[in-house]
Amino acid sequence: KGPGVDFLTDAEAVILDRITAESKAGGQGQVGLIGLENGQFGSLVGPGYLQDVGKVMEKYKDRGIPADFVSLGKLGGGTQLYVPWMQATYFMAGNKKALPYLPSGADVNALSYEQLIAWGKNIQEKTGKRMIGLPAGNNSLLHRLLQGYFYPSYTGGLITTYKSSDAEAMWGQIRELWKVTNPQSTTYAFMQEPLQSEEVWIGFDHAARLINVLKAKPDEFIAIPAPAGPKGRYYMSVVVGLSIPKTTANQAGAEGLIDYLLKPETQITTLRENSFFPVVKVDLPTDLNPGLKLEAGAVAKQASAKDAKVVPLPVGLGAKGGDLNKAMVDTFSRIVVKNEDIKTVLAEQAVLIQKAITDANAKCWGPDGVSTGPCQVK
Repeated sequence: KGPGVDFLTDAEAVILDRITAESKAGGQGQVGLIGLENGQFGSLVGPGYLQDVGKVMEKYKDRGIPADFVSLGKLGGGTQLYVPWMQATYFMAGNKKALPYLPSGADVNALSYEQLIAWGKNIQEKTGKRMIGLPAGNNSLLHRLLQGYFYPSYTGGLITTYKSSDAEAMWGQIRELWKVTNPQSTTYAFMQEPLQSEEVWIGFDHAARLINVLKAKPDEFIAIPAPAGPKGRYYMSVVVGLSIPKTTANQAGAEGLIDYLLKPETQITTLRENSFFPVVKVDLPTDLNPGLKLEAGAVAKQASAKDAKVVPLPVGLGAKGGDLNKAMVDTFSRIVVKNEDIKTVLAEQAVLIQKAITDANAKCWGPDGVSTGPCQVK
């Protein structure tokens, strides 16, 4: 039991406007603690509205928070500006019927993309069916799989490596994967439906778009960490952080609330209620929903893998984010679905990607490192 807390939720723009207004007014504000997604903090960093929470972060150094998440909390500089709070991510769900077809020597919890392709080939050879599914329909999150998984895992970057020789090799591999992917994938927005109907046995998607099948059939499915490419096991995490504005009226209260929200039992309550996963090491309770337990296990294995590297959502694109996403999905559609020439497509789409980045004046983020001006397609 501690002092009362008012939990205010609002649209991103409203929250940012309020913090900006309180910061410009000087003196004490009414907001004591801010919870935002990693990419939403940007406009508060430049003007210096956020405290250095390095000392607060020190208290949690033995809690098992992934080092990459701690680094993200520095928002591209040297100062700790938020403490990681919770995360959501993407991984695979697999029907246990697919397990006998795993390539020999493959560990389902540490697959490579080549092994995933070989797994799909084995299933197709033995059953005559293409049983891998990708969310490649309207309203799918295919762009996130490209931005946070395929591109960095194969090329070590995204924007800077968009039309590199590594990217050309990657698109060749995605074509190979597509040959063993259910052709209905161009109609899938959420993977849980085709998994539940057994149109596919293996699906790759966001946790929130897999949870229904894992809750409905926890004994028939497993949750599988993302595969690794030549450059590592990159995965995209939607990291939500806790930041203290310089105008907070209650420093001790803000730090006390961070303490409460990072307790293992609070993190588990967050998981139960919101399906956002812990950032600290927790022992999952025996009465946790079995589907959530499957997901939490895959999330923990993915984050703690020796070759794991986390990618944030694109940063600094604002309204131009949609242009970047469309250019990426169109690249997939042209190369993989329509079988157009890889080099030609990459050269043409790179122009659209560069325009979105330049129009937004977005600096490099994540695997592309840092830049002074807009990130450059190479």
